[in-house]
Amino acid sequence: MDTMPNTIAQIQTQLAGGSLTSAGLIRRIGQEFAADSQTDEALNAFLEIYDDAAELGAAADAERAAAAAQGSDALAALLRKKPLLGIPFAVKDNISVKGRRLTCASRILEGYVAPYSATVISRLCAAGAIPVGRCNQDEFAMGSSTEYSVYGPTRNPVNRAYVSGGSSGGSAAAVAANLAPFALGTETGGSVRLPASYCGVYGLKPSYGVLSRWGVVAFGSSLDQVGILGHTPSDIAAPLSVMCGADFYDDTSCDLPDAAQLSPLASAADSELAALNIAVPRQFIEAKGLDPEVGAVFESVQRWFTGKGARITVADVPILDASIACYYVIALSEAASNLSRFDGIRYGLRRDPGEGYDELYVRTRSEGFGPEVKRRIILGNYVLSEQFSGDCYKKAMSVRARMQREIQALYERHDMVLCPVCPTPAFKLGQKTEDPMAMYLSDMFTIFVNLSRTAALSVPAGKTSAGLPVGIQFAGAMFSEPRLLRIAEAWEREHPGCGQPVGR
Repeated sequence: MDTMPNTIAQIQTQLAGGSLTSAGLIRRIGQEFAADSQTDEALNAFLEIYDDAAELGAAADAERAAAAAQGSDALAALLRKKPLLGIPFAVKDNISVKGRRLTCASRILEGYVAPYSATVISRLCAAGAIPVGRCNQDEFAMGSSTEYSVYGPTRNPVNRAYVSGGSSGGSAAAVAANLAPFALGTETGGSVRLPASYCGVYGLKPSYGVLSRWGVVAFGSSLDQVGILGHTPSDIAAPLSVMCGADFYDDTSCDLPDAAQLSPLASAADSELAALNIAVPRQFIEAKGLDPEVGAVFESVQRWFTGKGARITVADVPILDASIACYYVIALSEAASNLSRFDGIRYGLRRDPGEGYDELYVRTRSEGFGPEVKRRIILGNYVLSEQFSGDCYKKAMSVRARMQREIQALYERHDMVLCPVCPTPAFKLGQKTEDPMAMYLSDMFTIFVNLSRTAALSVPAGKTSAGLPVGIQFAGAMFSEPRLLRIAEAWEREHPGCGQPVGR
């Protein structure tokens, strides 16, 4: 089979030229998925390819052909209305797609079908994009490796003995293996950027509220955000431009002020790069456990910026030392509260031994939830208990408020923060599943972004001697997504192919 186009721009060029159809592209994705599923080390990025995705692709082809038959003006008008017409995308298993299964990779939601589509899905479909399939994830998005899934782990397409990262590991692996030009994931503490780094693709965590959370199964409501993974910055900017904005169904949603700059995405000019004032947090430089090869890639990125004339300074941000503890107190408390709705009564798994509600509740949740989810529910309820809530939860919220103030002040003095996404490259399957603390520390460089509700982009910046990708984080203030993507586009232009697929 010849190589499939991988970026949105390449697909659009071939669709316009007639050498490719949306239906044909989706069928080829399905064939790749089916063939890979039969191998001994299946990628397990997709849980399913939607049965009628190719039919939706054929409908998009027919719509394009009908407009073209009316002339170039009619076709141009159609593509202004539907800029992603016929472009397939992958969906994480905790984002609702009407009429499709939605299980959060958990036994407790086995067989559940979404009654409506999330706002981000509706907006993509209105722009002509086609959801092609459902991707694997850590159960209820709780994990950093996509090993905590009832469907089994997702493997890293770069080296299948390694994890793909999590919790959006299925989405990242689908993009990295060229099974989708872009994919939706979700973030609570780094779950888009981490797998993007491990799999060698771009991954954006937008500012809190830029993308509606309506229709997304909640983990930590004050931290959760839909994110995007793609081969290039433009592959992220295009879907972001049609998904962003305030939503009637989500009171926390908001407009992105400079959304018009996203499509088409321009590359940052040399003058813009030369004017950058970049902060590197001292706490991250001195952090224990930073892999030397990750450090070497980080230094090379710093040299690229200084070579463009940017100024890099080491910034002392002591509050970052409290980020891991603060994050897990808040996230686990909110998780325990959000997951209380899975009780065997309203939807999903039901185990009723006929011994009353209490026994039904205990039996359903004991059989339905996996070990990591149970661990986090127990810890969250412990933190929220009357005896400890004042000492733990309220103090964590106070620390978070201070972090938001200090990070905002940092961005008043600097244009962006530069740091690794993760202290290490991808690790081997099974290496950390019995050591939850080691797994949690994978997010030590990403969590401050979620706590401060700001924006960050994982940029594929190099590889280790073993060929494992290393991502570097471009982080900015709230609503800085256009600037971060322009800077990343400048990086991509001088390092072409750094986010390209690895193949099967």
